[in-house]
This record gives sequence, C-alpha cells and structure tokens, in this order.
Amino acid sequence: MTWTAPEVARTPQVLAGDERAQLDSLLNRGREILLWKCEGLTGTQLATRSVEPSSMSLLGLIRHMTECERGWFRTRAAGEQLNYLYSSETNRDGDFDDTVPEQAEADYARLIAEIADCDKAIAALPLDHIVPHPRSGLDLSLRWIYLHMIEEYGRHAGHADLLRERIDGATGYQ
Repeated sequence: MTWTAPEVARTPQVLAGDERAQLDSLLNRGREILLWKCEGLTGTQLATRSVEPSSMSLLGLIRHMTECERGWFRTRAAGEQLNYLYSSETNRDGDFDDTVPEQAEADYARLIAEIADCDKAIAALPLDHIVPHPRSGLDLSLRWIYLHMIEEYGRHAGHADLLRERIDGATGYQ
C-alpha cells in the first residue's frame, strides 16, 4: 500500500488575547497550511518538483521547515546542540535536493515530531529571551524568531499552493 499524507486538523485562530497566544496561533496556522497542502498526496507526488532548474517540491518544503523549526527554536532559542537533519555545511540545500519519495512518510513524521519538540523547548522561554543571530552575531529575541518563522511559513505557503496545483490541480484555501 502506498503511503499518503494524512488529513490535517485545523485549529481555530486566536484573534484576541495575549501576544504569545496570538504568535502561537499564527505559527500553527502556517504549519497547518503547509501540511494541508500535502494532504492526500503520495510520496511520489510530494517529491514532484516545480520546474527546472528549481529543486523545490512539497517534500522539500517539509524537510526545509523541519530544519527551520529545529534550527531557530531548538538550536538558537533553546540552546540545544543539534546537527542538521538533511543539510550540512557542504550540502546546504540537501533538504530540497536529496528528497526520496519512499522516505516521505518518515520525513513528514519528522516534521510533526520536530514541531512538538520545538514547542516544548521554548514553552518556558519569555518572548524577550535573547540569543545571538547565527550569522551577524546581533542580538535577537524569541519574539523575532516567532515572527521570522511566521514569515517563513507564509512565504512557503505560496510555493506550496503552486506545487499542489501543478500536481493535481487543487487550489484554494479553506
């Protein structure tokens, strides 16, 4: 039997409330949109690339966002000593370039697990928690990391829309 990405439960947005609750809500919405765009697709479909010369695919986006979640929330914000899962210093685009359709189920599960691990790692950190930016060394806050990740999911949601439409014609947002 061929694996297909499961149906995604959509949680209601938090439209009023404290800042942390709203940031969590927007971040979770971005996460759910990416997973929703993958819903019902097989590993082969998820690994379908956009157009030459791009190596972008929905599976690549799943792997890329796993790296982003892990890097920003667990490595940077929480200070955990972790290695890349798909990329490296010598293979910076391994998350996109090295997708394997037969590993889609494991890659999908890894993103779900990484999201849970990230949420747990930052749960007790205040939004004003400060860490150095990985390249510039300038101080940035957990608040900035949240906003950056919301932006990252937003940017890639557009890519996911186009990729999904190319695969099976599905469009729209619910």
